[in-house]
Amino acid sequence: MTLSVKAVVLDWAGTMIDHGSRAPVLALQMAFAEAGLNITEPEARADMGRAKRDHIRALLAMPRIAAAWQDLHGMAPTETDVSALHDAVEPMMRVAASDCAELIPGAAALAARLRDAGIRIGSCTGYTRAMMADILPLAAEQGYAPEVVICSGETLAGRPSPLMLWKALIELGVWPAWACIKVDDAPVGIGEGRAAGAWTVGVAASGNGVGLDREGLHALSPQERADAIARSAAMLDEARADYVIDSIADLWPVIETIAHRIDRGERPRA
Repeated sequence: MTLSVKAVVLDWAGTMIDHGSRAPVLALQMAFAEAGLNITEPEARADMGRAKRDHIRALLAMPRIAAAWQDLHGMAPTETDVSALHDAVEPMMRVAASDCAELIPGAAALAARLRDAGIRIGSCTGYTRAMMADILPLAAEQGYAPEVVICSGETLAGRPSPLMLWKALIELGVWPAWACIKVDDAPVGIGEGRAAGAWTVGVAASGNGVGLDREGLHALSPQERADAIARSAAMLDEARADYVIDSIADLWPVIETIAHRIDRGERPRA
């Protein structure tokens, strides 16, 4: 069966790899600690999905962190500090990301099914190209090699602007955007998809909203696990995702539903 969905553009950490999106948290905490300031996991996760430079800038703008930085350095954080932290975090991210590069269950099977259906596969990430250097071959060994990878810094603006997603569609040669789907675990990535005019699917259980690896998630009691996933899903709903699923393993039925809606002349919600 030929589907009306032409392309699926997927986020990386928390969506296709790194259950719980752990690598960025670990790297950011290490980089800030080396600069003399400890940040908490919730602080590190607050702006997850943005380009890493934008993410660091947002962290330094948080009132508690800005005040602590002022106390530590005798002046408010500057763009020079943003650049220094970004330069420090890049090698830490490369190590952390390669250590957290296991595909989320169902990711390889989904990629194979998309290929079999003739649906093009693209990807966007808040990681820089250097941060992705070790991830790409590790993902390929596990069965996932998207046709296009757009990294942080390769467009003039990152998420929630639509530029990375549009660049992915341009390189795939696919249009219109309403015939494509953006899948992401972070609200800022849903914002990217909406701004681009694509359908959006949020991933609630495996991503930043819950923030636990598989073992940690399954160690919760059934009620705790359900509550954590529900909170994550609520954030993605608030970002106005067209659909919210638990993990990438649940995506295919949504693709079929979206294809039928396209056939009926429906479009993603604005």
